[in-house]
Amino acid sequence: MRILLVFCLAVGALEAQARSAPALSAGPHGAWNVVPALPGMGRAIEAEATAARRQALLARIGRGVVLIPAAHERDLETEYVQDNDFRQHNTFFYFTELEVKDAWLLMSVRGPDSTDVVLFLPPRNPTPEQWTGVRLGPDSTAARRTGIATVLPLDSLDRRLRMAQVRTRGPVYVPLDVSTKDERRLTDLAFLGRDVRNLRPIVDSMRLVKDAAEQARLRMAVDISVLGHLAAMRAAHPGIFEYEIEAAFEGEVRRQGADRLGYPSIVGSGPNGTTLHYDTNRRRAQDGELVVVDAAAEYGQYTADITRTWPVNGKFTSRQRAIYNLVLATQQAAFDAVRPGVKLMTLDSISRVYMREHSGSVCGPSTCDTFYIHGLGHWIGMDVHDVGDYTTPLAPGMVFTLEPGIYLPEEALGVRIEDDVLVTPTGALWLSAGAPRTIDDVERVMREARAARR
Repeated sequence: MRILLVFCLAVGALEAQARSAPALSAGPHGAWNVVPALPGMGRAIEAEATAARRQALLARIGRGVVLIPAAHERDLETEYVQDNDFRQHNTFFYFTELEVKDAWLLMSVRGPDSTDVVLFLPPRNPTPEQWTGVRLGPDSTAARRTGIATVLPLDSLDRRLRMAQVRTRGPVYVPLDVSTKDERRLTDLAFLGRDVRNLRPIVDSMRLVKDAAEQARLRMAVDISVLGHLAAMRAAHPGIFEYEIEAAFEGEVRRQGADRLGYPSIVGSGPNGTTLHYDTNRRRAQDGELVVVDAAAEYGQYTADITRTWPVNGKFTSRQRAIYNLVLATQQAAFDAVRPGVKLMTLDSISRVYMREHSGSVCGPSTCDTFYIHGLGHWIGMDVHDVGDYTTPLAPGMVFTLEPGIYLPEEALGVRIEDDVLVTPTGALWLSAGAPRTIDDVERVMREARAARR
């Protein structure tokens, strides 16, 4: 999605394994057993995973206090709330998997064998719960569901924070970013002359390598997105409006259990396919044009990011084939070079060299890499452009996109192919391979859909 224009790069592997399209069952692919006591989506918390992340963070810090706020409810009267009125702050979610409002997480460490974790929750109030749904109160249910043994009322936070600072005599780590800029407690710490440090660089480096629980959520987001792309392809026909394609995709991912969209869907037909971040989606696709669909689902706070390009009439022209196959081969060349230890800038360079050396006369007097105007890819996770240092060598558990493209505005012709890739100990895995990539597979899916409509 939304190509990171700085130098977000890429992915691939020596020993490539591909995943087929997710099998359809009688119910939604992403269905889960809702826990009524938990607010938000009501997914069971993976307590072992969140506890391991907390312990890993405290081990890195060695000595100090960590204070992390949850998100607050958005204001329906002043904000344009078009999905849910609440989405948890990623840092708080990473260590709790809780979708609670106005909560705080306090952790402290004085040494390897001296750590403390406390969750602070507002008291329950039946009146607002009638409007916005169940909340989790500071009681034994919260402790049992979260795996955090100490859960206290929010009004005891300030006292416990002072105690933790006295006992640890170390710095206070807080997430300093746009989501916390209005948190009074955090600004007060700084104004009181405390040794306040930004927690985000440490947490961002941890989030770069996804653990098994995170990978499972990403895989589900990808699988649901694949089903959405198949639905979009099958709905296509000359004369369809871009927003109808958008509706086919978004309706399917919602039907399959997506929490929300990973980002605004991009559906660019003809000339709009050459605009990287086009998301107005109002044009009517004409016979003979290509459509670029860059869209994905979010599931369990993790988002996929997939792009497919296909002919609205289901048949590539010879010109479209030449451009498409060059983009596809460029993506494969980068993928084939992925292994732990390789840097993303290297993969980006490989993709550009491959496209340049295999351009022939496809793009006229210029080589086609002239029209490859963005980076090869970017990290994905809880953000579609997820956190992490792009100079970091690849390691197993990292997940990112491979998305080369060629854009020819004078021909109203744009092609981008984007897939999500997981780094493995020996190479990489195509997570989104279930969405057709080759010309033969794309045309087959669309041909079968046309036949079924007759």
